[in-house]
Amino acid sequence: MAKTSEEIKAILEQFTIPFFHLEKRFPLLPGKADKKAEAILLGISEEELSSFRENINQNAKQGALELLKEDEIIDCLDSLPLDGSETIAVIGDSITEDGQGWFEILKQVLELSVEKADFTFINAGVGEQTTSEALRRLDRDVLIHEPDWVFVALGTFDAQRLNILPDRTLTPLSETWENLESLQNIIGEYVSNPVIWITPTPIIPELLTENPLYEYFIQEEDLQQVRQLVAGKDGVIIDSLGSRMGKEGPEAWNYIADGLHHSLSGHMNTARLVIKKLSESEITVG
Repeated sequence: MAKTSEEIKAILEQFTIPFFHLEKRFPLLPGKADKKAEAILLGISEEELSSFRENINQNAKQGALELLKEDEIIDCLDSLPLDGSETIAVIGDSITEDGQGWFEILKQVLELSVEKADFTFINAGVGEQTTSEALRRLDRDVLIHEPDWVFVALGTFDAQRLNILPDRTLTPLSETWENLESLQNIIGEYVSNPVIWITPTPIIPELLTENPLYEYFIQEEDLQQVRQLVAGKDGVIIDSLGSRMGKEGPEAWNYIADGLHHSLSGHMNTARLVIKKLSESEITVG
């Protein structure tokens, strides 16, 4: 195998490995769990991949530990409508797939704080997927696990405009509406608890357009329309205004260098809001 440069490894560590899990992209492949094969695909050693993954896991744990230092969070945890035995799933895009993302932080918080925790967590986030792609795999990736709770964290990539096709969003707004409606109706048939909707946040457009890894751009006016659709759904809405990355607009420290995906502090903002919102709900356990 040709040696991968340190520059490429740094790019992989920041922009690829947190958002790439072979078993999610290719769930039917017999070798999907072969870490050696995954490492070869990425052009690094198995030991390097393991080290990168461990660092990512530790970042998520550190984010959880920081949240558990907050008195308000500790108070909220006592009011969550959970008994520790639930299966909790999320269907989302790369912001959710992130190995140090909000869902992984939430997982760590609950496992560390709930007495006799025996949760099952299903992270069905897949990189850069639209609502159409997520809807297609809802049954296979989420409903088959018979979840008690389902988060839906989608919409950002519906709003993308391809550099070669800048005059329209990749997914028409009407199609996004239909997909969200279908997700709500289907999940509602299988899950008794309300759907928990995570709104898409603003991005930092100049950072995204300057990054050569991306062949698209996203405009806030497009994202805002999608955000309004998500915020109008039935269920529990997390951050209806999409302001958790900054009250006056997106703040750079809540994002990684692409201005699109969230940093650890940004993901902690989402996890914090999820905990607060669920603690305020009137849903009872059982």
